[in-house]
Amino acid sequence: MTILIFSVSAGKGHNKASETIKSYFEKHYSNVKVIIIDALKYIGPSFDKIVIGSYLIALSKKPIIYDKLYYYSEYKNGITVFTNKLNTLLSVKLKKVINNVKPDVIICTHPFPLEMISILKEKSKINIPLCTIITDYAPHTLWLYDNVDMYIIPNEDFINDLTQKGISKDIIYPYGIPISEEFLKPIDKIKARKELKLDEDAAIVLIMGGGLGMGNIKSIFEKIAFSSLNVQIIVCTGLNNKLKNQLEKIKSSSNKKILIYEYTDNVNLLMSASDILITKPGGLTIAEALIKNIPIIITSAIPGQEERNSNYLLNNGMAVRIRKSSNIVSIVNCLMKNKNKLNSMKEIEKEKAKPNAVEDICKLLMKYKKTCD
Repeated sequence: MTILIFSVSAGKGHNKASETIKSYFEKHYSNVKVIIIDALKYIGPSFDKIVIGSYLIALSKKPIIYDKLYYYSEYKNGITVFTNKLNTLLSVKLKKVINNVKPDVIICTHPFPLEMISILKEKSKINIPLCTIITDYAPHTLWLYDNVDMYIIPNEDFINDLTQKGISKDIIYPYGIPISEEFLKPIDKIKARKELKLDEDAAIVLIMGGGLGMGNIKSIFEKIAFSSLNVQIIVCTGLNNKLKNQLEKIKSSSNKKILIYEYTDNVNLLMSASDILITKPGGLTIAEALIKNIPIIITSAIPGQEERNSNYLLNNGMAVRIRKSSNIVSIVNCLMKNKNKLNSMKEIEKEKAKPNAVEDICKLLMKYKKTCD
């Protein structure tokens, strides 16, 4: 069996979900070959650079514009008409690699290639089962197309959202966002702290800004580093080297125990050691945090999908949110003192978590293939 996964390097989450699926198949199924292709890079490096570059500029420089585009693209208007025409032209490019690979199943972890594959199926250019894995806690219309055979969604809470938009309940699978099996390995908090060479008794605050190290991490880190809070700090700066250098300078003047990491695959250990997570609400990070049962403080949500992720967490009592970094010390202090609140957040996280997502998704794909045969 050959599985072809199309992803896009807009942030790290889409690729991470793809890699998780591939790793699971390689470990547990000897008869399955998984190929991952970055759709935009395959179409053309220059095209990828323009699209992803524009996306990152919009997020960092003009987030309000991105927010408006995200909002209006929820409805049938000029934006969706334009993207449909563009993806119709670009879909021809993907057909070439599909013909070469001859996959038994196609998976999309980003809506751009999903629409392209849907178009190819609509025009009878290909007839291959198509699965999409929605990697945010927000089923935006851009994820919803005809000719999709399996919709993997983060939770049962979103089934009605999809059915109200015309998606048959029979093809909706609330299995969750695929997370590495590493997160299923319980690590004792004390043991994790010893491994990291941190104090066993003092609380630990983990600060994350996603794979790109975005948001007001510097300000939050600085305020906690020089606060009277009895905490240790772990911070992940992702691929943001400039941010890491800035934090290292701040660290040198703080009397707290502090660990600073760049992009790391050791998030399971870091979350296991920590008491509170301060993070921008990316879909993969949320899914990991729910599995690790760590209370969340939301900061620096990207307009659009991450705002919706935030709303899901807040509406279900799994997180609190800061709008201004100046409030972070008081928020952390209040949470640490309010054991009932922390325990309530953990209980709800446990209920919403999908620790077996990758296993369930892979079993579904195998079962679907047998049904088609």
